[in-house]
Amino acid sequence: MTLSFEHETLTEQKRLLNGQQVTVNQLMPLKYHWAWEHYLNGCANHWMPNEVPMNKDIETWRNNTLSVDERLVIMRNLGFFATAESLVGNNLVLAIFKHITNAECRQYLLRQAFEEAIHSHAFLYIVESLGLNEQEIFTMYHTIPAIARKDAFEIKLTSALLDPDFTTDTVEGAQTFLKNVIGYYVIMEGIFFYSGFAMILSFHRRNLMTGIGEQFQYILRDESIHLNFGIDLINGIKAEHPTLWTAMFQQEIIALIHEAVKLEIAYAQDCLPQGILGLQASAFRQYVQHIADRRLERIGLPLQYHSSHPFPWMSETIDLTKEKNFFETRVTEYQAASTLRWD
Repeated sequence: MTLSFEHETLTEQKRLLNGQQVTVNQLMPLKYHWAWEHYLNGCANHWMPNEVPMNKDIETWRNNTLSVDERLVIMRNLGFFATAESLVGNNLVLAIFKHITNAECRQYLLRQAFEEAIHSHAFLYIVESLGLNEQEIFTMYHTIPAIARKDAFEIKLTSALLDPDFTTDTVEGAQTFLKNVIGYYVIMEGIFFYSGFAMILSFHRRNLMTGIGEQFQYILRDESIHLNFGIDLINGIKAEHPTLWTAMFQQEIIALIHEAVKLEIAYAQDCLPQGILGLQASAFRQYVQHIADRRLERIGLPLQYHSSHPFPWMSETIDLTKEKNFFETRVTEYQAASTLRWD
């Protein structure tokens, strides 16, 4: 079945999907102000990895302060994130961008793609700073099954969109596209990333590996905006094309999230086979299920797990205010110079 529309005004034509053929990125008049706000928020939080000192981390890594299990947690997460960020960036550039026809959303996607490049840069910077085996870290998506399965799950969602004949002009094609958007924003950035954030930031809470922790706090702030944009995009497509959101399609998305939750629980068990101080694999079953319910809720799907939050300190980390002085902390309170306010 083909998606069709009546004659519309210029603003109405700025649809998320299947709008006018994009020739120039005509921002005005804005239709989706939320997309522009996300773009501005992303710009305000600009940062670069080499602004974060790694001296303490290098010393801690070399003097055997960390246990074997603690080092495993860090290595596994560096291995996952090093390739996962590039998967997200590739999906944005090669699959999502060309099918989104709304100008302000495209503006945000350009910003997000740059941020994904910064995140990939961050992991290279960490690996080089600690003197880690680059081959080992950057090939874990091949050598570590728990990481390989997560990456394969996401790559499968991109493959259909890379077909030269793929189109969102049909209901089936638009549903395939929407499944990709949900898979990357809700699952990859909204579920798969958050276990790693909790693991790495648990070190930061103990004043260990603070350089890596600071960079993960920057990345977490970026990813929070990515997730919020993705949720708005998904809900916007649902509102714009209600015929896509069938009962059968909703069940397909719920099944996809169930599969992702199983993959993420297995990943947590791989990272924490014996647990470390303050973190056990069993708690991550609860955490992943809790996070999955929050994501389902925000796109209008029923809760599946009803699990409690085992890491309340993560909520505090995510909700950090911007009251600290940037020049004193340079952690998560970074704001681009043009947005700083001087009293």
